[in-house]
Amino acid sequence: MVKNIKTNDRDIIPFVNKFIYGLGAFVNNLLGASMVTMVIVLNLGLGMNPALVGLISALPRLTDALTDPLMGYISDHTRSKWGRRRPYIFIGAIAAGVVFALLWQLPRDQSENFYFWFFLIGSIIFYLAYTVFATPWVALGYELTPDYHERTSIMAVQNFMGQVAWLVAPWFLWFMQNDMLFEDMVEGAGWLAIIIGTFTIVIGILPAIFLKERSKKKETTTNTSKDSLNNSSSDTKQSEKKSSAGISDFFRGFLTTIKFKPFLCLCAATFLVFNGFMLVSSFQTYVIIYYVFGGDQSLGAEYAGWAGTVSAISTFCVIFLIAKLSTIIGKRNAFFFSIGVSIVGYALKWVCYTPENPMLLLVPSIFIAFGLGGLFTLMGSMVADVCDLDELETKQRREGMFGSIYWWVVKLGMAVALAAGGFLLNATGFDVALLGQQSADTIFWMRLCDVLIPIFTSLVAIWMILAYPLTEEKANEVREALEIRRGKLTVDDDELPQDAELASSS
Repeated sequence: MVKNIKTNDRDIIPFVNKFIYGLGAFVNNLLGASMVTMVIVLNLGLGMNPALVGLISALPRLTDALTDPLMGYISDHTRSKWGRRRPYIFIGAIAAGVVFALLWQLPRDQSENFYFWFFLIGSIIFYLAYTVFATPWVALGYELTPDYHERTSIMAVQNFMGQVAWLVAPWFLWFMQNDMLFEDMVEGAGWLAIIIGTFTIVIGILPAIFLKERSKKKETTTNTSKDSLNNSSSDTKQSEKKSSAGISDFFRGFLTTIKFKPFLCLCAATFLVFNGFMLVSSFQTYVIIYYVFGGDQSLGAEYAGWAGTVSAISTFCVIFLIAKLSTIIGKRNAFFFSIGVSIVGYALKWVCYTPENPMLLLVPSIFIAFGLGGLFTLMGSMVADVCDLDELETKQRREGMFGSIYWWVVKLGMAVALAAGGFLLNATGFDVALLGQQSADTIFWMRLCDVLIPIFTSLVAIWMILAYPLTEEKANEVREALEIRRGKLTVDDDELPQDAELASSS
């Protein structure tokens, strides 16, 4: 049991603001889920090797190792009348929607090599636009409130909203291959991408329009930079000096962030839980189609859709259950509980995925929902707590950097899972040309991977969080120390030091 401290009225975020912030989560998850679920078209619709499909999915995400932290740094240090985050959220939503719609307008009758490079280059461009939207949006959520429990409430709402995307995503395969609507799966993917891209633009810009940034920083310029306006030579030197300082400050901040042990615990646990889930997400579809339904893609896609729907509905319930539980037993213990229940769900797949009673495949989804439902409700709130601890030690507010690196770890997990998933599928002996005539050994290994891999990664994640040090009491002590140092009672502090130059002068 933890000691609860009542949330101050000034720290409570109105529900409508939480809802609008949650719309960003819906867009964020919709784009991520779409890339995962639609990529199967390259294999089943165009006949590409699963290993190549996995590489196409993974390689663009690796570029995020640089672009995500860079976008976080840019957002942290932006000074504009619209704020640090909102301009990028607005522009990024539009760009991501347009590029996504164009990406899936796949040309016909081309070689496997052509499709590989077409989709690889297009995906890199898409993820650049996606980063411009997602990184500032994540950072905005971390700074909405300084309260320990209100942060969890915000993340619960945004996770709930984000799960709506996973409610509809399992039906994308059914939609794309619907022969009453489209000539084939490739045409269906093109139209689905246009729908998703349009929705991304319309909904994604709303947080930028309606939310206000809590902590607005003063524009800070040195006398040297002001005087340099009168002299072009000194202006050039000053610009070069600031550019060099900015690059060094970026790398210094990046290294400081990735070496911060409480943050590393959260990143490692997230990578393991999410990577384990994503690695078998494609396996689950293949197991359902080729084991439970003997190769019937249409019927398998329908039941996979129902399994995804049950999972999403269960996650909706889990989110608020875990949010409430965290106020009673603490965020760390709530994490142990939620991941433990999901492990039970993965184990149930072995007995519930059966041709004799296909409806049983819906049962594990209820338990597995505790995994991601608890993970992204608790982790966002815990990262926000880590941002406070980092400020106490470094005198910098770096939500953008923390958020970008954290979510890059999520995307890295997705990339590794998608790449490994294709090779792992090949390793089981799966051959799409065999349709429903896959060998018994292939089916066995597909099922075994589907069950054991996420159980193992989840157990290691629990072990990692055992080392996470921030309890509620510790988090409140950190906030109190910050408020004493700032000389104010809330984080509405225009004088918060924001970069290395300001920190050294404070």
